[in-house]
Amino acid sequence: MNQMSQAQAVPRSIRTIPEYRGLLSWVSSVDHKQIGIMYLLGALLFLLLGLVEATLIRIQLAVPENTFLSPDSYSQIFTMHGTTMIFLVGMPLMLGLSVYFVPLMIGARDMAFPRLNAFGFWIFLFGGFLLYFSFMSGSAPLAGWFAYAPLNEKAYLFNSGQDYWVIALLLTGAGSIATAINVIVTVFTLRAPGMNFRRLPLFVWMTTINSFLILFALPALNTALVMLFADRQLDALFFVSAKGGSALLWQHYFWFFGHPEVYILILPVFGIISEVIPVFARKPIYGYGFLAGSTVAIAFLSFAVWAHHMFATGLGFPVYYVFAGASMLIAVPTGIKIFNWIATMWGGSIRFTTSMLFATAFLIQFTIGGLSGVAFAAVPIDWQLTDSYFVVAHFHYVLLGGMLFGIISGIYYWYPKMTGHFLSEKLGRAHFWLMIIGFNGTFFVMHLMGLFGMPRRVFTYPADIPYLAPMNMLSSCSAAVLMLSLLIFFANLIVSLYRGEQASDNPWEGWTLEWATSSPPPPHNFDKVPYIRNRRPLWDQLHPDLPEARLEAEHEAGGASR
Repeated sequence: MNQMSQAQAVPRSIRTIPEYRGLLSWVSSVDHKQIGIMYLLGALLFLLLGLVEATLIRIQLAVPENTFLSPDSYSQIFTMHGTTMIFLVGMPLMLGLSVYFVPLMIGARDMAFPRLNAFGFWIFLFGGFLLYFSFMSGSAPLAGWFAYAPLNEKAYLFNSGQDYWVIALLLTGAGSIATAINVIVTVFTLRAPGMNFRRLPLFVWMTTINSFLILFALPALNTALVMLFADRQLDALFFVSAKGGSALLWQHYFWFFGHPEVYILILPVFGIISEVIPVFARKPIYGYGFLAGSTVAIAFLSFAVWAHHMFATGLGFPVYYVFAGASMLIAVPTGIKIFNWIATMWGGSIRFTTSMLFATAFLIQFTIGGLSGVAFAAVPIDWQLTDSYFVVAHFHYVLLGGMLFGIISGIYYWYPKMTGHFLSEKLGRAHFWLMIIGFNGTFFVMHLMGLFGMPRRVFTYPADIPYLAPMNMLSSCSAAVLMLSLLIFFANLIVSLYRGEQASDNPWEGWTLEWATSSPPPPHNFDKVPYIRNRRPLWDQLHPDLPEARLEAEHEAGGASR
């Protein structure tokens, strides 16, 4: 029986679903593709706000003893920038790509719970708007995105900004948990015929593991937020050490969530890279099993490293040894992935499209961020560099150099599928090279600032510390280049939507099921869902004479004769 004869045709009732048109069809939609696009648009809106805040921060720090911003204004902008980039940009970008592509990649017609999908998006958006409404309440939150106790308590912050911060994060967290449940149930129950877990696309694999991470990590943050709200509104005193509480307890809760959160933001990016590199290297992914298995290992180990963020709090040497060991150990499965991607590229016939350029840059910059992270696993080094700008450099190499470069690679890869048009390669290359220059100019020098003693979370610095002034000026000028590159990216997204070159259904000759349908996909996703016999269903349909398909057919024929 051939693949097409086993394909599932779309039922007549589903084929008659009308095309979505008009604003109301978007607002009232439960279609996973529209909700995914709305997640992405919401994230890009907040990315613009985050970039404006970053610009203000870099203007303030461009010269020593600057008075462009007051200390309170700087703290508010600094807090909103961190909170925005983590919770309102990173998370929804990841969730948007997940809810758009997971059903398509497993041959499903929608998410398992479409209404829950819509609920997750709208509650995220409402939480984001509520956070920014705090500016109108008199003061935005200003305790940092980590909001350490006791600075987050009412004794230090009288205004309501911190309360808005608590409620906003509870809302966005509820949306993330709802979407995580939806992704897990969708992958477990709606896979195409023949698609077992050994044939899942790696993006789906990593998104699924990531959803379990969300389920186990976010409750710790939500619990701490409820306790903080009780402290501020009901004098519960959970985090007030002078009244019998524990300020350190906040850090335990926060980092038990916070370190897995890094992987929550990066695991879907690992999935994107695992889809992009093989397609543009024209080779099957090297070490599929290791890539999938190392993701599970990362998920487990991410819950065993939170205290390495607290080495300076006096936890004691037995605790240091355990968490230092775990923090070094988690680099092993991450390093396995890097070698797998390099081995996939090795000997391949690489096409350096803009998507592939961003994927390659991801490998380099994420590795730099990872190596500086391993350095923090060594307690003496952590003591020397904690709360310095070296940490800022490490953090941005992982999350901006890793997460954002990877997601942009995915957007250039999947934009033709979502819109039916290519993004401009000419604008894309200008975007890429300016972003490389701007990103590394902005953040690499921060390693040196940290080594020269510049503390983070400060609104200014003295003029007499050697080299800090020129290095900060270099960082701020490079940040302007980085902003320009992202403006080109936004322009490319808009211009290409109307004037971009028309894309075919499978313009990159991709292998996974999302390329089996039209660009953009119809409301019912597929006219026919093919039976899945391997990890590359489209490649084998297009190239039945190549060794992998032939060997597989011979293997099946041998099995039948036996």
